[in-house]
Amino acid sequence: MTIREQNLETIAPILATFGISQTAGVDDLKDADIGLAVTVTADNEVGPGGDGDLVLGKLIALSLTDSDDGERTATVQIGGICRLPIAATYPDVGERVVGAADGAVRQAPALAGYDPAGGNVARGLVLAVNGTTDATILLT
Repeated sequence: MTIREQNLETIAPILATFGISQTAGVDDLKDADIGLAVTVTADNEVGPGGDGDLVLGKLIALSLTDSDDGERTATVQIGGICRLPIAATYPDVGERVVGAADGAVRQAPALAGYDPAGGNVARGLVLAVNGTTDATILLT
């Protein structure tokens, strides 16, 4: 008997809705960012992740349209299994991730004395890696 292929991304995702950070009155997230990693930027607010940032999760949807700055909300997958784009230093299976440029994630740094108050910013568990394109991650 062969193993049946599964779409792990459909298994019990945990979704939450947030406000969107702004720069000069313009939302920092647009429709083109759907599917990318995001981070917490302020109270109940998300924005694009930067290099080394804590990954809150995957941007799943935005309400309204790109021209509705200040009125949109972001739906973010904060738990479950998702696929995110990866960047160098590419993670391996079993590792954790942090933010990278352009909404991607990268291998988390080793635990060290320079970790911020509250702990290391690493998140998730890499379940599979697709070359240098993306990784399947359990958001824990």
